[in-house]
Amino acid sequence: MKISVVIQTLNSGNVLRACLESVKNFDEIVVCDMYSRDDTLEIAKAYGCKIVMHELCNGIVEPARNFAVRSASHEWVFVVDSDEVVTESLKDYLYAFIKSENPSAGLLVPRKNYFMNKFIRASFPDYQLRFFRKERFVLWPETIHSRPEIAGEVKRIPPRKELAFIHLDENRISNLILKLNKYSDRELGKRNFNKANGFYLISKPLFHFFQLYLFKKGFLDGKEGFIYACLIGFYKYLIIAKMIERKKQLLSGKK
Repeated sequence: MKISVVIQTLNSGNVLRACLESVKNFDEIVVCDMYSRDDTLEIAKAYGCKIVMHELCNGIVEPARNFAVRSASHEWVFVVDSDEVVTESLKDYLYAFIKSENPSAGLLVPRKNYFMNKFIRASFPDYQLRFFRKERFVLWPETIHSRPEIAGEVKRIPPRKELAFIHLDENRISNLILKLNKYSDRELGKRNFNKANGFYLISKPLFHFFQLYLFKKGFLDGKEGFIYACLIGFYKYLIIAKMIERKKQLLSGKK
């Protein structure tokens, strides 16, 4: 049995080389590009990737991701973002898994997040459903931070750091803030607007800050851990604030 690695790209030239170098020993690499304007395609061609093209639909990537998964040639699919790096230990684990007796339909894979060049303990293991049998793949829903729908049992890889893939692109404060602003816009589509009030505006950010910084021991990550917890709390604040704004706009439109 073989594994296809599926990677989506959009102007990913600054991170793609490290990603491809980490997955070059898998059986196939499928790069689904959304019409990049940088050197993304040149890098993918240099690594001998199978390249398929798909437009960015209304600013969302899930239609392209669904297309990319179905473009894979092999029985097992490992979805990797262009800003992620796969360890050798994780690769060996996945190949051993598919050779085992009656493997599950999919695996939740732990992920290590780095921020300000430091591994953030508080966000680990940050499980991602990225590895599955292609024939059991149903759909990747078009909602922010969604998981693919898999027909069958899904198990977890043990939360060991050497078995986690590495997420790098939110390493810088500016990158993370840009993503939080974009993600908070997309969160509005799946939110209950009954929570668009002052109580949640205060309680949600505080809850997530203390969850990361105290309960998940973000304080052990030093000043980086404190800044990270503050930014995630701010993300929750942005979501509720934008919900209040949207609710006010909707009410005004009804008058």
